[in-house]
Amino acid sequence: MQTSYSVRELNAHIRQMFERDDSLQDLWVEGEVSGFKRAQPSGHCYFALKDGKVQIDCAMWRSSAEQQVTLPKEGDAVIAHGYVAIYEERSKYQFYVDRIRPLGVGDLYRQFELLKQKLAAEGLFDDERKRPLPTFPRKIGVVTSPSAAAFQDVLNVLRRRFPLVEVILSPTLVQGVEAPAQIVRALDRLNRRDDIDVIWIGRGGGSIEDLWAFNDEAVARAIVASRVPVISGVGHETDFTIADFAADLRAPTPSAAAELLTPDISELQLGIDRLTRDLAAVFEDSLQFRRSGLADQTRALRQLSPLVRVRSYRQRLDDWQSRMTSMQRGRLSLLRERVVSRERSLIASSPQAILERGYALVTDPLTGQRITSARNVPDKIAVQFHDGTIQAKVNHD
Repeated sequence: MQTSYSVRELNAHIRQMFERDDSLQDLWVEGEVSGFKRAQPSGHCYFALKDGKVQIDCAMWRSSAEQQVTLPKEGDAVIAHGYVAIYEERSKYQFYVDRIRPLGVGDLYRQFELLKQKLAAEGLFDDERKRPLPTFPRKIGVVTSPSAAAFQDVLNVLRRRFPLVEVILSPTLVQGVEAPAQIVRALDRLNRRDDIDVIWIGRGGGSIEDLWAFNDEAVARAIVASRVPVISGVGHETDFTIADFAADLRAPTPSAAAELLTPDISELQLGIDRLTRDLAAVFEDSLQFRRSGLADQTRALRQLSPLVRVRSYRQRLDDWQSRMTSMQRGRLSLLRERVVSRERSLIASSPQAILERGYALVTDPLTGQRITSARNVPDKIAVQFHDGTIQAKVNHD
């Protein structure tokens, strides 16, 4: 009876066949690198190993790539270690590489691995030992060759990004037998100064032999012993040296090291402008808030001011004075009316008024006394009318 598989089941079955074959799970393969590329941002590497017209697709995960001293280039003859497995999504088998080294430099690679393991076991590469770089360095020490193109690249980046920084070069060879001892002395010269904030050590790219001075144990220990933080920038992004692991921070290239060492002055200026605007807005808001508070306090103070009470009392006094004046005027008017009424009464009851009604006043012309009785009337009398007085003789008959 025939067995029926889905595509997924068939690929899984083939994968298990590969996994059960121990010879395919731990092997070295020699070949020529073709189509090498490193994916971004994952960092995984993809290439093929060719042997004449025959080739096998390869993949190297980022974790393995970062452990390499250097990554291969197009056409390099290499020997790679890994295992064979199927990539089920595309139904193809490929070689998964965890280590790779150039053919002909195997002894250097073994020396690198042995030294790396030794120093790592001593804790020289521990993250806890790493120190942060200063945010605004004033003086940067540089350990490299003054004739190196990488040094000029670093200077150009520093001038563009942060021209305020001062570069102190401690020159050294960066290649050859004498280079490691000179690099150690160059580091020591910078560490004897008390004005260096951070040190860059590095050079441009090259082969593993060209970069070997930075795989020296004395150099690594000098970096770890440095009084100030050290950033390494050796070769290209794919190049790794012992100095990179010993440094407080590794930069993928010398130019990248210059960028990591300094802030960008244009970004700082933009930040300052933004902070200035924010500060002005905060100041204006604070000033407006205080003005409002002052106005509130001024109004409250006015309400509590003695002047307010004085004005209130003055207004009361004005009201009372107005009321008193009005009352006085009313009283005076009433009194005037009374006076006029009494005046009229007096006038009406006065002798003159009586005389005007036809009465007369009789007096003794000698004594001026009024005569009010018919008895004892003298012979001569004075009769006063309302419009004059006459003399009269009395006839006693």
